[in-house]
Amino acid sequence: MRSPLHRLFAALALTPLLAGCFAAGGDANTATSGRLKVALAVPPVQALSPYSNDATVLGKLSVAEGLTALGKDGAAAPALAKSWTRKDDTTWVFELRQAKFQDGTEFTAESVVNALDHAGAAKSKPRVLSDVTLTVKADDADTVTITTKTADPVLPLRLASPALGILAAKAYAADGTVTPIGTGTGPFKITKLTGKTGATLDRFDDYWGGQAKAAGIDVSWIADGAARTNALRSGEVDIAEWIPTAQAKLLDVNTRHDVPSVRTDSLILNTAAGIFTDESLRASARAAVDGSALVNSVFGGYADAAQGLFGPAVGWASGQRVPVTGRATAATTDEIKAKTQGRTLRLAAYTNRAELPEAASVLQQQLEKAGFTVQQDVREYTQMEADLLAGKYDALLLSRVTLLDTGDAVAYLTSDFMSTGVYNIADLKDPTVDQAIAAAAAEAGTAERQQKIMRAEAEILRTGAVIPLVNEKVVQGVSTRVEGVLLDPRERSLITVDTRLK
Repeated sequence: MRSPLHRLFAALALTPLLAGCFAAGGDANTATSGRLKVALAVPPVQALSPYSNDATVLGKLSVAEGLTALGKDGAAAPALAKSWTRKDDTTWVFELRQAKFQDGTEFTAESVVNALDHAGAAKSKPRVLSDVTLTVKADDADTVTITTKTADPVLPLRLASPALGILAAKAYAADGTVTPIGTGTGPFKITKLTGKTGATLDRFDDYWGGQAKAAGIDVSWIADGAARTNALRSGEVDIAEWIPTAQAKLLDVNTRHDVPSVRTDSLILNTAAGIFTDESLRASARAAVDGSALVNSVFGGYADAAQGLFGPAVGWASGQRVPVTGRATAATTDEIKAKTQGRTLRLAAYTNRAELPEAASVLQQQLEKAGFTVQQDVREYTQMEADLLAGKYDALLLSRVTLLDTGDAVAYLTSDFMSTGVYNIADLKDPTVDQAIAAAAAEAGTAERQQKIMRAEAEILRTGAVIPLVNEKVVQGVSTRVEGVLLDPRERSLITVDTRLK
């Protein structure tokens, strides 16, 4: 049986390359192909813990699932929960499907309680829970009730976050660590993780959605974009994600697939320490940098100059953009030099996105022309995340999937720009911004919620804490030997039950 989610995601597929879907759909009687060889860009930060940025890998490789998933239209679709009902503003009831974990144990309501309780109590709380507290109760083996302290009209979307995947009981250790190795419910089971270099996945034959068409997946983490491209060209891998735009032209047109993405590259300014505590200097940085200069020179045309936090792939945003008012006046070149008094602007960028170091050099030139003295620090993201969150830089060139955590933009705004946000690299603490985001979070109507999201965007841009530069188009490399790969604008999915070697 094909799930509703399968039918929703089928529309994302590019025929004939993409004939598959995201969740269920494999046929146990269908002959399977060999093993897929996949090159991913960002090595694991915390051994694939769902409470870190590694969580997206679990979705891309179809290892773990949540109660819900995202459909093609961005709405919540069934996954481990087959249906749900909202009883009142703060109470939801979820009916569960029958499924098994990859360690052979049964998926039950108690599994959901255990998983979500651990997520809520995690030392490093998932970003998706930064603005909500969940109370989970098992009504019987197949039903759970989830309540929130305040109304959360998008709870089903929130539960689709890769960070809230439901794992078997043995995944959760007493010391707070969580491992998805052999503990998910998806069609592929992690059997081996080799540090930050590779992983081995085998088909999980008891998957509730049917047997996967590939026998397994052999994953290599290759941080260097040119090396990923060459691995695809040489046949070393079948699928290579995030092909650098400078390398894209080296691929055959039949293996190169550009996807409009909800990814925005922005310059994030530290508002709590360093030179950008001065709002006029933030305004000067905004006036100095020009994202349009990056579109062709750095991204080879695989990007659009950003008009705000949300780009063309977020279809509803452009028509509802709110004018930004109340911005500080930019300092002159002489004022910049006087205010900085010889202090260096510490600009961070990371190598996992191949275009960022080059973009950082362009930004350095633009900022220095305006009167700033700039020093770059360019490393792998895993080496600098702790320093970023600790505020040890003045500015970060960040590539961010704005609808990653839930598919609802409020979660992104909350985690990145609210005073209490768990990914608030700008360390922005602005009461008006907080109020605007809270107003959007409380709105249940779709159109009204979108309008309030765009008002919150305007308030965030007013502060100068973030300078949107470009909205990327992601280039994915897929061998002509492969079919059924899912090219997802949200970058949450890649391998499905239908992905296979021809």
